[in-house]
Amino acid sequence: MSRSESLAAYLRAQARRLLDRVESNDGGRNARSALALFDAAAYAASLPDDDPLILLLDEAGCYGPLGCEDFDPGETGVRLIRDWQGGEPHELLLALPAAITASA
Repeated sequence: MSRSESLAAYLRAQARRLLDRVESNDGGRNARSALALFDAAAYAASLPDDDPLILLLDEAGCYGPLGCEDFDPGETGVRLIRDWQGGEPHELLLALPAAITASA
């Protein structure tokens, strides 16, 4: 699996998790977040592995120390993804390395 595919699979899994989450008073927040993550997953899947966004995520350690593991944004990245309310998909991918690096 390529880095882009691994990232897309991770984002889709997080989107599904949000869709499965039942909160009576969320005002549609989980659904909006899930849609935004599905959008980001589709965007990520279209990126080549040498795209600057993928390389930034690799430099931030999201693909393990050797850059060949499945996508894992770490605790800070997980929080950012789970709290993502929407925006352009590239904005999420740009925000991840900065958040991960700042927390290290």
